[in-house]
Amino acid sequence: MKHWAETRQVFEWISTLTAEQRPTALATVVSVRGSAYRREGAKMAIAADGASVGNVSGGCLEGDVREVALQVLADGIPQLRSYCSGSDQVTAWDLGVGCEGEVKVYIEPATSTSLVEHALLRGDKRFAICRELPVAAATHRRLVVTDAGRDGTLGDSALDVLAAQCAEQLLVAGTPSTQVDIDGHVLFVEAFYPPPQLVILSAGNDARPLARIGVEVGFRVVVVDRRPGLLAKDRFPEDATLVECEIADLARRVAFDDNSYAVVMNHNFADDEQYLRALIHTPAPYIGMLGPRQRTERIMRNVSADVPFDADRVYGPVGLDVGTDGAEQVALAIIAEILAVRGGRRPASLRQRQLAIHVAGG
Repeated sequence: MKHWAETRQVFEWISTLTAEQRPTALATVVSVRGSAYRREGAKMAIAADGASVGNVSGGCLEGDVREVALQVLADGIPQLRSYCSGSDQVTAWDLGVGCEGEVKVYIEPATSTSLVEHALLRGDKRFAICRELPVAAATHRRLVVTDAGRDGTLGDSALDVLAAQCAEQLLVAGTPSTQVDIDGHVLFVEAFYPPPQLVILSAGNDARPLARIGVEVGFRVVVVDRRPGLLAKDRFPEDATLVECEIADLARRVAFDDNSYAVVMNHNFADDEQYLRALIHTPAPYIGMLGPRQRTERIMRNVSADVPFDADRVYGPVGLDVGTDGAEQVALAIIAEILAVRGGRRPASLRQRQLAIHVAGG
């Protein structure tokens, strides 16, 4: 889910440097076999002076990728680099690639991305970008596919049709980005899915670290409060959306879907009860309630006496049981619980996990 926000950051940086006539290279993970620190679509932009934004690994591949990028900027020829590991797990981890794994990184001269891509990354609709991976030359051709149609071209109308069909199937299935071969053309079909929405019902002091960590993790953060003084822009991350509204207007002002996660943290019993009444009528799969267990149970009894609802959607006290002290630690516990719920995981130490880290379940 970090893919969306990270790509927007990288694209905006490239556009800024392009406007300043500063050449940049774009490195993209296009294939992963086995386990790896980053997945397909991870990006890193590198300027001619070595400055960079983004990453393609946990830090171990960036040095080599940067050197390759400088060479690509010098001669204009893209390179497809393959980083492989052997059977030794220690060596594999140090390289940032899972045991018996392989990561392929495509490094090309970058151009300013289209207004279409920028607009899509500021929205909340899924889309895909199809690119051909020629090593002999950089074409900079892209085909952008959305539910409404397509924009751009790969230079061949027949290929455009086949690539669009592949991208549409990918998006409908919710499949991650992948490398495909279509009639001898190697394409990287990069799928973008809107990140989950974290709706924080309160703009109080303890909401601030939750908003900050939520943005850093990759959520689309929305902070809601009826007190305008607390919704000052300098109190929250730039990427957070601040909504001033009464509780009765919540459903009208905030668009909830099954990719929305709500946390109620007003420290006011009556307000929190009203927020729960509003939230149970939304499709949000997670409603976190800050406060002691008895307080949450009392609120739920009051609400259920009037309107039956699925109590399993309510998480109160909110957060994982990790032992917290202070707003920052509480925020970490809340984000961790939401990620576990979203991923269908039962929280436990990874040393107890038998499945691979990136495999769902367990």
